[in-house]
Amino acid sequence: MRITSKGQVTIPADIRVAAGLMPNTEVAFEYDGTAVRIVPVAGTRKPNRGEVLVAHLRRHGKGQNTMTTDEIMALTRGD
Repeated sequence: MRITSKGQVTIPADIRVAAGLMPNTEVAFEYDGTAVRIVPVAGTRKPNRGEVLVAHLRRHGKGQNTMTTDEIMALTRGD
């Protein structure tokens, strides 16, 4: 892997996932004289679209539906 002329490098997906480096995660670089470490900055990650949607549904989605699951499935499947 090479560093670009702009100082950029791609972190492999499996390493990003294992380290919790999701999109919009703020990171800090630490250098100990020998190695560089990339670490997430605590509490600065913005929620992703899925997390925003789940939070919205939890706030506003309760108690508004009187249909059963079977009725909803029948509508979505066209039964």
